[in-house]
Amino acid sequence: MKKLVIGARYDIHCYKHDSNIHRYWDEAVLLEINEDYLVFGNEKTKVIEADGRSWRTKEPAIMYFFKNQWYNVIGQLKSNGIYYYCNIASPYVIDGRTIKYIDYDLDLRVFPDGAFKVLDRGEYNYHKVEMNYSDELDLILKSELSKLIELARSKSGPFTPGKVNYYHEIYKRYKQFVK
Repeated sequence: MKKLVIGARYDIHCYKHDSNIHRYWDEAVLLEINEDYLVFGNEKTKVIEADGRSWRTKEPAIMYFFKNQWYNVIGQLKSNGIYYYCNIASPYVIDGRTIKYIDYDLDLRVFPDGAFKVLDRGEYNYHKVEMNYSDELDLILKSELSKLIELARSKSGPFTPGKVNYYHEIYKRYKQFVK
């Protein structure tokens, strides 16, 4: 494994449980390396879907990928506050200059006022049968969703007030140098 480099650009690849690519992002600038997680930033990044369609993100984002947790968290800096989009997903793996994870459909949306909503339960239930998620995996994913909700409620971890803005300031310094 190559050494991770703060300020370097990485790709992000998201897969489904059946190993098929779901989507990928062509830019994530590494902002911090912690023992348990990595922090990346991007803005107006190209996203390519499995069917070939592509689009660009609209606002700056700070992304937390965890080594041992079954979720990742994206803080989106919108004009009316910070929104969080959280994916229930496998812990990340690194393959060269690419961060990879498996998306497990369930998502948590956290709004600037702290309210939240669990998304895509129907998609999760469909894929659980279609892709044969084990009972053990089902328990892990639901437990991790509960942990994530508790972090959001307690405003800790990636939801700590000021944390996304702190990393966004770091990202702004690096983005002018990243190609």
